Amino acid sequence: MIFDLTNYRKNYHSNSLLESKVPKEPFQLFHEWFEQEKFLSKKNNEEINAMSISTIGKDGCPETRVVLLKEYSKEGFIFYTNYYSFKGRSIQYMPKVCISFYWKNTERQIIIKGITYKTKKEKSDKYFHKRPKENQIGCWASKQSSKISSKEYLLEQYKKWNNFFYDQTIKRPFYWGGYIIKPYKMEFWQGQNKRLHDRLVYSLDKETKWSLYRLSP
Repeated sequence: MIFDLTNYRKNYHSNSLLESKVPKEPFQLFHEWFEQEKFLSKKNNEEINAMSISTIGKDGCPETRVVLLKEYSKEGFIFYTNYYSFKGRSIQYMPKVCISFYWKNTERQIIIKGITYKTKKEKSDKYFHKRPKENQIGCWASKQSSKISSKEYLLEQYKKWNNFFYDQTIKRPFYWGGYIIKPYKMEFWQGQNKRLHDRLVYSLDKETKWSLYRLSP
């Protein structure tokens, strides 16, 4: 059976993205776009910090999944995960990754290529202890990406660790923590009518200066 999706189509009507109206460095533009999307998505309580991250493991095949951005600055973009997960092992093998955001309210995409490093242990500890208790316990209960026999087994593990930490502070597992992605290329995509989308790319040169150029849609 064939499912025809050719009529799934959207026309874009947002403002254009022009070189003369963007900042010299990409982080400022990212922040401006993030704040605009945050304002428009408040009513729907959307996770605008959700980003797709693509890694490449030893099998040479890209793998993409959605994670949550927890901090950004000129230093880079930070998220947290299990270091022994598929993504963690792939990053250890190949630290270059690609992350992307799609924000429907403003009809925008951002694609970021960068090199990934582990955050300092103190930073991972600080964030871990800001998480809800049940999420902290979940880090101990789940050996992320490992095969398990059933859902019941996972719930049993959660119950076990919940009882273990009942009257004590929950420590951060050594295998769980943060990554910071330090970008060297950032593409900003603005949807336009007639599929003549705007695509501006910031690229970092060897002198740590950002250059700007446009791509054809």
